[in-house]
Amino acid sequence: MEETYQVPLSSVIDEFKMETVYLPTLPEQIMISSPRVNRPGLQMVGFYDHYEQARMQIIGKVENLFIKQLPKEERYRRLEDFFRSQPAGVVVTSSLEVSHETVELAEKYGVPVLRTEQRTSEFMAALISYLNVQLGPRITRHGVLVEVYGEGILLLGDSGIGKSETAIELLKRGHRLIADDAVEIKRVSASTLVGRAPDLIRHYVELRGIGIVDVRRLFGMGAIKETEKIDLVINLEAWQDGKMYDRLGLDEQSTEILGVKIPSIVIPVCPGRNLSVVIEVAAMNARQRRMGYNTAEEFNKRLMQSMGGGSFDE
Repeated sequence: MEETYQVPLSSVIDEFKMETVYLPTLPEQIMISSPRVNRPGLQMVGFYDHYEQARMQIIGKVENLFIKQLPKEERYRRLEDFFRSQPAGVVVTSSLEVSHETVELAEKYGVPVLRTEQRTSEFMAALISYLNVQLGPRITRHGVLVEVYGEGILLLGDSGIGKSETAIELLKRGHRLIADDAVEIKRVSASTLVGRAPDLIRHYVELRGIGIVDVRRLFGMGAIKETEKIDLVINLEAWQDGKMYDRLGLDEQSTEILGVKIPSIVIPVCPGRNLSVVIEVAAMNARQRRMGYNTAEEFNKRLMQSMGGGSFDE
């Protein structure tokens, strides 16, 4: 069973600078557990099938106008049915007026009511994005996450293979560190993984023989980044004589993390190889592929044309 996560309502309030109309208790004690939100138009007309009370409920101009046009008794009844369902929280957008009935029923059933000046659509998009990041499935992997030419590169490999040393060399070449040793990875959408460092070891790198290095102080603020999307996984492994390594780049590999497949490559490590330069080229090549140009395929086509034949894959 997939583990669920929570975020305190106080964090949501601070993130979006919302006004608190009513809170049944301290916002730090109110936990939000669903990354999805809902506009309760159907609930206002009495349809509660498939209704998820764990969702934040957004009341915009349409819902507000519909409720205001109802006769007083009918309006109160429908609002009471809504608040009786005890949603996780209600947010009124566009700085709309919050009626006395709404506040009274929120107090009666212990439902937080907030207000924002943002328009409904833009607020919902921002809130969903924020909750996906805060509540997304996550895992911690042993590795190093760096940003190279705007690409998030996750370095994996056995302990002592040289991941941290490679990260330091990349920092010296102007790239940025996100995490060393332990990388917290979150799935923020069906196809996107974002990595960051645990709070305790953020901005630190361990180098054998030297110890713990504070990257932020040694290399400056420009050498670090809090989070980064993972675009490529590079598996570092000790060079094995006799093993066939990909020399053309035609074999497309991937590594699955949290159900998301990320393009990956294997880079053999041996004395004399400049791994930082190799990783820079890998990052640029990965971006080029994502933009629709595959060097290996183009070279294969040219080679086959010169030989008057098909392709290596045929």
